[in-house]
Amino acid sequence: MPPPLSRRAALAGLGAALLTGCGPHPLPEGPPLPAAADGSPTGSGTPAPVQPSPPPRPAVTVDAADGPVTVPGGVLRVVVRDTAELDSAMTLGITPVGAAKAPLDAGLPGYWPASRLARIAVVGDLGTAPDTAAITALRPQLLLTNLTRDADRLPALRAIAPTVATRTTGAPWREDFQLHAAALDRREQAAAVVAGYERHVGQARAALAAAGADGQRISLVRFVEGSPAVRLYARQNFPGSVLADLALPRPDPQNADRFDTGTAPDRLAPADGDLLLYAGYGDPARNGLATALASPAWQALGAVRAHRAFRVDDQLWFQGIGYTGAHFLIAELLYLLGAD
Repeated sequence: MPPPLSRRAALAGLGAALLTGCGPHPLPEGPPLPAAADGSPTGSGTPAPVQPSPPPRPAVTVDAADGPVTVPGGVLRVVVRDTAELDSAMTLGITPVGAAKAPLDAGLPGYWPASRLARIAVVGDLGTAPDTAAITALRPQLLLTNLTRDADRLPALRAIAPTVATRTTGAPWREDFQLHAAALDRREQAAAVVAGYERHVGQARAALAAAGADGQRISLVRFVEGSPAVRLYARQNFPGSVLADLALPRPDPQNADRFDTGTAPDRLAPADGDLLLYAGYGDPARNGLATALASPAWQALGAVRAHRAFRVDDQLWFQGIGYTGAHFLIAELLYLLGAD
């Protein structure tokens, strides 16, 4: 049985995936440094000749959830209003100038390198009224959001810059990524991202089968501050869709075409599985996590008794909606199931 997962172990597994060409591939930002006359990079040897600026890219019109939106071609100054939009931009090699964070989190999802996150200004919380002054000060060329968060706020956002919204977020993350890629004028890069993910999924399924782990029922449990019920994630959400890609089965109470279902903190039997992955959003003293872990109902679960219950990163598993987040989920699953 593998020991409890650490982020270092996940990153190590992910590094191995990268070496085999199947892990996450956030695309590089901007063109490479020009070579000097002697073949050395700029900054050593003979200075490189000045390269002419590329011609401006033509504007693009995309079919957003609420109708066509025209966006300048090749935008780089982007503000994102949700975590799926953040993953899409970062994966395609664009570090947004601004982003909204989850209200109960201290910052943006930490599965991204700190060096990139440090370049992003936090401009309010997702799902709340945008800080229009802060966003305007960043001089964005494009805003990315979704109607679930901002349906009533689109006029205010579009007064700042062209705003492209998907219908919702979560389960349709692949389709949403394609819209984000179109708005960012990076369709070709998006095709490479999709192909890399498909390779990773294929190799992961083979590894799971070879390890005899492909029949393990995976339970997804989330403790959310402000919610009286413990949330059991079903199939119509981001982590549920990644499990479906890997053909990993779910416990019966979670094997449903819905987002999630709730159960009382003292009735946790529906949370059981062969592997139980749980996370908490908000303060553990207020989201019920600390109380649940000490309760008889939790201790009675088969996964807990078998030491097959693991706490995972909430920002990654339940907020890291996108291709890079999905690669990390796969790497962690392979580790926890002994198939890495």
